[in-house]
Amino acid sequence: MISPSTSLQLRPLLVLNVTVGTLVDAGGPPGARRRIGSIDGGTFGGDRLNGTVVPGGADWQTVRGDGAVLLDARALLHSDDGATIAITYTGIRHGSADVMARLGRGEEVDPASYYFRIVPRFDTSAARYEWLNRIVAVGTGVRLPQGPVYWISEIV
Repeated sequence: MISPSTSLQLRPLLVLNVTVGTLVDAGGPPGARRRIGSIDGGTFGGDRLNGTVVPGGADWQTVRGDGAVLLDARALLHSDDGATIAITYTGIRHGSADVMARLGRGEEVDPASYYFRIVPRFDTSAARYEWLNRIVAVGTGVRLPQGPVYWISEIV
């Protein structure tokens, strides 16, 4: 029997800087609350692609009773060479109650004091970037006052 690879390797893909608007309370399921933030723009860049985040996306967040924030975001990226790439990502951010409260107030907090990970997926019809449709990626984030910054890597 052939065994699968037992290790994963990461290849840096891009850094994504997202500008998020005011979060709006949107109710939520029992024991949690939902809030929605508009994605108002941003930038992305890496060795293989660069560009801007198109305003108009949204980040639907569920704040669980334990304080963890579940992310469900959708946005469009516009590459410097004219391609449109859809990005969707789910993720989780959690930390102590104090750290999460400080992040909620828009304060800068040492990223080592909380956990922030995403799993992005890309979709594009641009031939030069069609490889994005076939990769699995992961990212780690930092929450800054204007929005998150993600370091996204392809799993190879």
